[in-house]
Amino acid sequence: MDTGTQGETGRPRWVGLPGGLRRIRRLLLVIWTVPLTAATGVSLGLAFGPGWAACGALWLVVLGWGWVLVGRNWRSWRYAERTDDLLISRGVLWREETVVPYGRMQLVEVTSGPLERRFGLASVQLHTAAAATDAKIPGLAPAEAERLRDRLTALGEARSAGL
Repeated sequence: MDTGTQGETGRPRWVGLPGGLRRIRRLLLVIWTVPLTAATGVSLGLAFGPGWAACGALWLVVLGWGWVLVGRNWRSWRYAERTDDLLISRGVLWREETVVPYGRMQLVEVTSGPLERRFGLASVQLHTAAAATDAKIPGLAPAEAERLRDRLTALGEARSAGL
């Protein structure tokens, strides 16, 4: 599989995340806001009257706003494999781009929690000597996460041989 650029003059080929991460985050948003809507509405209705129960709908506004924000955040995550380093870009308001040189990688691990496993996702965590350059790529398909781990480990070993 050909990844990254074909030289330092080309632009990197960015790869976005699959939709599973967005689905998990939206599910968690619904799981938290719907019960909060009911609890707020019932408690205010019983304490102050039925007119105040409508204030529980504020959580539905939070749900709608969060739904949009989760989609925007998911679209902002991307990564690119280049000849000498891995680029990871994320963020909507505060864009953050992390460059991790292959030769500086000390550990590449694939993790998958119970909810991620349920949705068929995994995360790749990159560790370097400098804690500031540690990076994570969440929400990958397990096969892609393992491929990326194996490729980054091989490139890291090859680049660090001269150190």
